[in-house]
Amino acid sequence: MRVTFFRPFAPLRFTACVLALSCTATPALAADTCDGPSDDAAAMTAQKLLQALVATNGVPGMGAAVWRDGRVVWTGCAGLRDVEARSPVQRDTVFRLASVSKVIAATAAAKLAEEGRIDIDAPVGDALPWLPATWSPVTVRQLASHTSGAPHYAGNDLQVLGRVRYPTARDAVGIFSGRALLSAPGTTYRYSSWGYTLLGAVIEARSGEHFLDYVRHHVTDGLAIGADGETDGGRASQLYDIEHGAVRHVPRTDMSYTWPGGGLAATPEALATFGGRVLEHRIVGAARWQAMRQPMRLASGEPAHDSTYDVGFGWRIGRDADGEPVAHHAGITTGARSVLMLWPAQDTAASVLSNAMWASAMEPTAQVLAAPFRSQPDGLVAAACPASGRLAGTLKGARFDTEASFRIEHGRCVGELAGAEPLRAFFANAYAWPGQRLRIVSLAADGSLSRAALATPYGLYDLRATGAGRWSATFNAEATLELAL
Repeated sequence: MRVTFFRPFAPLRFTACVLALSCTATPALAADTCDGPSDDAAAMTAQKLLQALVATNGVPGMGAAVWRDGRVVWTGCAGLRDVEARSPVQRDTVFRLASVSKVIAATAAAKLAEEGRIDIDAPVGDALPWLPATWSPVTVRQLASHTSGAPHYAGNDLQVLGRVRYPTARDAVGIFSGRALLSAPGTTYRYSSWGYTLLGAVIEARSGEHFLDYVRHHVTDGLAIGADGETDGGRASQLYDIEHGAVRHVPRTDMSYTWPGGGLAATPEALATFGGRVLEHRIVGAARWQAMRQPMRLASGEPAHDSTYDVGFGWRIGRDADGEPVAHHAGITTGARSVLMLWPAQDTAASVLSNAMWASAMEPTAQVLAAPFRSQPDGLVAAACPASGRLAGTLKGARFDTEASFRIEHGRCVGELAGAEPLRAFFANAYAWPGQRLRIVSLAADGSLSRAALATPYGLYDLRATGAGRWSATFNAEATLELAL
């Protein structure tokens, strides 16, 4: 497979940007579509999970990949990359990365720091003498951890951006550099994609290369990762809106205003391989990678924190449902939802990409898709595949009964649940939910239902047996679904 990204300009000392990118890992499935038959049980399971998800969430097309112990062990495809042409997602389909671009930009900055070309704690004004004085004191560390006080998109930004080509990050910084910081640098966590555009300008200034060239040469070399919308050969997925009923094609916009913060694109394999290279210390060394996973400390001494994770140097840091340390980042923009998740202690990386924005739990989805390739957690309860009929359920204190059908497919227990009222209420914000049914796919092909994936319009969740004829799936801190025969 060969994908090419290009830019028609080369300012400053930048090289001509014609990228010849090739994936070198050997995934488990067929080379053309990546959803063909496989004799690898884990790959077959993961593919069934991805297909069940697309059948449930209404997203036109998705791709995913898992990297483990030095290679891509699975690439999955489901649905269509081009609805109008009925073209399926394939192994070399390129998706928008949205804010997953940020961990690539942060890794580029970390590499320059490791080489002594960026001082991550020095004022960025030292590198950018043209920057307005109010912005000059912020540091690269603060930009990467969203603690600089930089604003995020505001007002009509998203209505007018994407119509103009910005040749360099410096040009794009001009969009917002006249605005005020929202807080003193280092005092508050405030998510900011504009902060990453500024980070891109520092990378350009200190490397002497265009941001895209530096990333291509030193961070993602040889991988199908580049600027969104600049893929040769018809490999890029089309963009879709599924929020308002029928699937609607969305025109592609120019992402040059936010290449470091949300403007890159990749194949699922390439993104997972980038994660693997980070884990193998092939981009930055072990000490630098460890430092990137340390929570940023605010002036108060508290860690920078958002939702369920702390914030490090570009990466979000936390633990998965089994307590394993993870580093991750998700993204959302028009025509895309994305996530990259790394398990540093297990040499595992998982990427999940889609061609529509949708209300979704991307981190649990990545965890479930990677589960067939990771060690099973201790304490799983033995449970047989139940007979079809009705199940009793409880969700957020509401009790209900629902129709359930189960069968064995190639030794694997699979099933469907009707969307009873508490479920419909919980998933009310779903952009789409074809048939309003949830799907269950066992993670083992032994006829059991000890552990399974629950495919919902919000994503995949881990469903586990808790006793004889009882199962449970945690949606969030306030909502756990309980099912019983």
